Amino acid sequence: MNTEKGGLLSLLAARRFGPFFVTQFLGAFNDNVFRQALILLIASGVVAGLSVNTLNNVALALFILPFFLFSALAGQVADKYDKASLVRKIKLAEVIIMSVAAAGFFFNAVYFLLAVLFCMGLQSTFFGPIKYSIIPQHLSDRELVSGNALVEMGTFLAILLGSVSGVLLKMDAASPEVVSLAVVGIAVLGYLAARAIPSAPAADSSVKLNWNLWKETWHIVGYAREVKSVWMCVLGISWFWFLGAAYTTQLKVYVDHYLLGTDGVYALLLSTFSVGIGLGSFLCEKLSGKRVELGLVPLGSIGLSVFGIDLFFSYAGLQGTGQVDIIGFLQQAGGYRILVDLLGIGVFGGFYIVPLFAFIQHRSDPRHLSRIIAANNILNALLMVGSAVAGIVLIGMLDLTVPQFFLVLALANVLVASYIYSVVPEFLIRLLVWMLTHTMYRVKHSGMDNIPDDGPCVLVCNHVSYVDALLLAGAIRRPVRFVMFKPIYDMPVLNYIFRTGKTIPIDSKSRNPDIYQRAFVRIREELDAGEVVCIFPEGKLTQDGEVDEFRNGIEKIIADRPVPVIPMALSGLWGSFFSHKGGPALTRLPRRFWSRVKLAVGEPVAPQQVEAADLRQRVLALRERP
Repeated sequence: MNTEKGGLLSLLAARRFGPFFVTQFLGAFNDNVFRQALILLIASGVVAGLSVNTLNNVALALFILPFFLFSALAGQVADKYDKASLVRKIKLAEVIIMSVAAAGFFFNAVYFLLAVLFCMGLQSTFFGPIKYSIIPQHLSDRELVSGNALVEMGTFLAILLGSVSGVLLKMDAASPEVVSLAVVGIAVLGYLAARAIPSAPAADSSVKLNWNLWKETWHIVGYAREVKSVWMCVLGISWFWFLGAAYTTQLKVYVDHYLLGTDGVYALLLSTFSVGIGLGSFLCEKLSGKRVELGLVPLGSIGLSVFGIDLFFSYAGLQGTGQVDIIGFLQQAGGYRILVDLLGIGVFGGFYIVPLFAFIQHRSDPRHLSRIIAANNILNALLMVGSAVAGIVLIGMLDLTVPQFFLVLALANVLVASYIYSVVPEFLIRLLVWMLTHTMYRVKHSGMDNIPDDGPCVLVCNHVSYVDALLLAGAIRRPVRFVMFKPIYDMPVLNYIFRTGKTIPIDSKSRNPDIYQRAFVRIREELDAGEVVCIFPEGKLTQDGEVDEFRNGIEKIIADRPVPVIPMALSGLWGSFFSHKGGPALTRLPRRFWSRVKLAVGEPVAPQQVEAADLRQRVLALRERP
């Protein structure tokens, strides 16, 4: 696998990602062009006897229905066969479907086109599990966030362009040939792009297709539930689609009945929301440091609620006296405030959604990933329907206004987020680490590639402050099991963080022999499980800023379980709020923020060469490295 470093543009230019990105972008764009064309055709009144609203709801139901019926089968197929080959077949099917749709548009055959829309939903159902499970096959772990950020940006840009395609293509006044040429042409371009996607071998070719779709649906949901943190991510993504569907569904009503705006105002607000998600996805890639950074997920949920609540209050500043265009809307007191709120919801939505997809790809069993994505798609569809039901109940039956409905969504998001983060505290811990490393400290890394991407190893580092473990956890790409002096482990607040991170407490053999022995048992268990263990061989925080003698515990660990040992050195922390310089730590006010901290990682030391004194010399040399 190519793991070369580079930005988003270099990833787009790479054959292992670029053709796939273009394929999925054109697919999402074509879905929305077709649906917009159908909506405009329905709105023209060519069907007598049924209201436009009823036909639009039928169209939405027909597009979503295949996700319920066939996602289980789609997940099995995606895991059983080469994904690149499947994408080409699916895109070829899209060319055929759109060619049939062209005839429907030519004859204004609405019911025929509704059947075609069902086929488009079916095609999207089979593409969905491949869309996210092919990414980790072609990208390294360090590129997962970048890849997912690009996919989310591309998807929402495609949805935006497709949604306004009625204006761009003038489909409400154009001849059927314009629409037909557009949908068929886009499908052909998507197929040509798919032909350039590199091979993506089957994750589990032994899968036997289960045609009992109801039973298999529960089966694939079971795969998603195997790892609690993955299941919480699936629920979090589905909740985001609930919010997104609720906002976008009610946005037209909000503009027409509350803002008294034109279609141009609606397009402006929808564009702002979509651009916000793209911008948030882009910023997420930058802020994550090219790692799966779960700390951005709670930050995203906080922003979703803050801007969602403010969207309710921003409406109070508008004084509608008649239908207003974009200029008139922006001249009103609350106009820019509403734009900022929708942009904020989109941006923090990007913070929220990108790490969740990356985490699922990173933490799931590769053999089941497509089926887990399929389970996610089922729940997404279910909650999108649930958002429509919520709108009917709260607005239609309980007479809430749309701004009040937005407030309910924001408050409900607080409850959902609180539940997810209480079940999987790792999200909040990662947020704390991320905030610490982006406010009080600027951490510069070197030699991080010396830490292996998989397999057991022991890290040794000098001990300068109470937050050493947090800073190291924020820098190292893999989960780390820290061995920590028990009095530090037992500190209020920090104890919750350490327990959540599966820190191993240790004490001196003479003072607490039971804890001492249990620590070595735990270390052996973690190494046997292939985890990374980090110890501070000095056994305590430095009192003078120097590196104390290394105790022989590291030699005992390696004698019991021979694994590579990787020396590391922290510098720049002495004198910070959490160090002992100037008196006991935490008893004085911080004197500086955004301190420059260096973390230098040395080359691995073979087990047979491990000696405590030698490791200390290696750490000293790393600490002095410029």
